[in-house]
Amino acid sequence: MNRISALGSIVALLCFLAAPAAAQQNAAEHFKAIVKVTSTVPGEARTAGTLGTTREGTGVVLDSEGLIVTIGYVILEASAVEIETAAGKKIPAEIVAYDHDTGFGVIRTATPPGVKPLELGSSKDLAEKQPVLVAAYGGAASAIGAFVVDRRDFAGYWEYLLENAIFTSPPFAQFGGAALIDAGGKLVGIGSLIVPNAMEQDGGTLPGNMFIPIDALKPILGDLISKGRSSKKNRPWLGLYSEMFRGRLFVSRVPESGPAWAAGIRPGDMVLGVAGKPVTGLADFYRKVWTLGDPGVEVPLLVLRGNQPSEMTIKSTDRYKWLRLNPTY
Repeated sequence: MNRISALGSIVALLCFLAAPAAAQQNAAEHFKAIVKVTSTVPGEARTAGTLGTTREGTGVVLDSEGLIVTIGYVILEASAVEIETAAGKKIPAEIVAYDHDTGFGVIRTATPPGVKPLELGSSKDLAEKQPVLVAAYGGAASAIGAFVVDRRDFAGYWEYLLENAIFTSPPFAQFGGAALIDAGGKLVGIGSLIVPNAMEQDGGTLPGNMFIPIDALKPILGDLISKGRSSKKNRPWLGLYSEMFRGRLFVSRVPESGPAWAAGIRPGDMVLGVAGKPVTGLADFYRKVWTLGDPGVEVPLLVLRGNQPSEMTIKSTDRYKWLRLNPTY
């Protein structure tokens, strides 16, 4: 962290500590509700090659029985999950749900962890310049003061679109599943990524982190607990990882077992349009695909390879069926 970022972090932390007394008095209890999540993923898992077979992140305890929210990629396709409390107690856990649309993962410990849960706050009104606390497993030594620097939609290369994401700065290295805590001591977000452009202004960028707003969890939490899945319709999935470069949408990776590969799409291809309509960016690309129908719908793309444009049609599928979410190996 450079000197300017360090100073900003100190100022943010001081602002946080000057917040209502509840935020200070309960600081130790907040850290107790933040646990380490470790998962073991089989080598045959679809995500093993990109995310690894041993993963670690942070989770936040939501109730006295051991319901925990984390970032989904930490537990995705895992065959075993374990948490470690601030007191060093290790407890096995089961996967309750993974939600691709938001990115949340939910687990439950085999026995109650014996810590006070962190109360859910409201991320709706979390605005720019507000001081927040970013905390990972490890207590005060794994926490920094930060500022909210932007609220905007975030499009990820893995066919992911999150509305009204929370961006903070300075950057926090232990971002995976980290708790974003407001001045009232409540949970308002879960850490997802470190990004180079948390804030974009006057042609410059400021690095930081992207958090999933906790308000995105509230309407689906009941379904995740009872059904392991949100009741929202699944979106068609292409198996096409893409990125914007100089205003153009390029294919960066294509899983060989996915529908895009079967349709002949290859890394380096440029996507020009969907169903006869031009593509202007990642978010626009996803929205145009998703409006075509449910998983299984055919998605016609205009693709440029070299200097040769061609029409290629991908028969989409359901990402949940492609992933190995219930490993038996």
